[in-house]
Amino acid sequence: MPSRVTVITGASAGIGAALAELLSQRGDSLTLVARREAELQAVASRCASPVLPLVADVSRRDEVRRVVASTLERFERIDVWVNNVGRGITRPPSRLTDEDLDEMMQVNVKSALYGMQEVLPHYQQRGSGAVINVSSMLGRIPFAVDRSAYCAAKHFLNALTATFRAELRQTHPGIHISLVSPGVVRTDFGLNARHGGLDSRSFPDSQSAEEVAEVIAGVIDSPRPDVYTRPGARQRVADYYSSLGEDA
Repeated sequence: MPSRVTVITGASAGIGAALAELLSQRGDSLTLVARREAELQAVASRCASPVLPLVADVSRRDEVRRVVASTLERFERIDVWVNNVGRGITRPPSRLTDEDLDEMMQVNVKSALYGMQEVLPHYQQRGSGAVINVSSMLGRIPFAVDRSAYCAAKHFLNALTATFRAELRQTHPGIHISLVSPGVVRTDFGLNARHGGLDSRSFPDSQSAEEVAEVIAGVIDSPRPDVYTRPGARQRVADYYSSLGEDA
């Protein structure tokens, strides 16, 4: 299998860090992006393949543009872009503020949009490339009331991913846009939620970041449009919507 050049955002911990270490083991060149320099450097130090760690805030378009330029300068191409940045929230919908909504959209939606848009000209020039957007089961089933705005942001991300894919399908079939939807993952996600939150490790039926990274790596190898990281998840989504009646 030929080595690839992969950009991973949110690479300083959790799924992003696990994916970086996994792809490094198979020889891929990596650009690792995060805001926290010390944690990012620690992940980079555990990678054996060529690594470019970049401290950047991908919720800012100019920072994403810098990541693209720096990666092309170092590795001369980009094969895969993984939009993994995300943040949760703990607040029911009746109490949401403008600031709550703005941050959820900026971090969970705009960061991915910037990544897709800014890497697109390079992909179009080459006629190939892949984007993987990391979503959530909460982007399929809004079952966590306190995660209200996060659910909304991930639903938005799912629709944006699907329409971006549809736009490119006819003109650039070699560009693949994929969505990966994990459930609860044993990371600091819950603790880092806006307004605080429960430790994601305390929830039952959770996955490790390494398990999710394995699924993402599989999508890199064999691009698919819409992937869940747990067996039975797709049926769970179908059952949820089929169960909604007139009194739901």
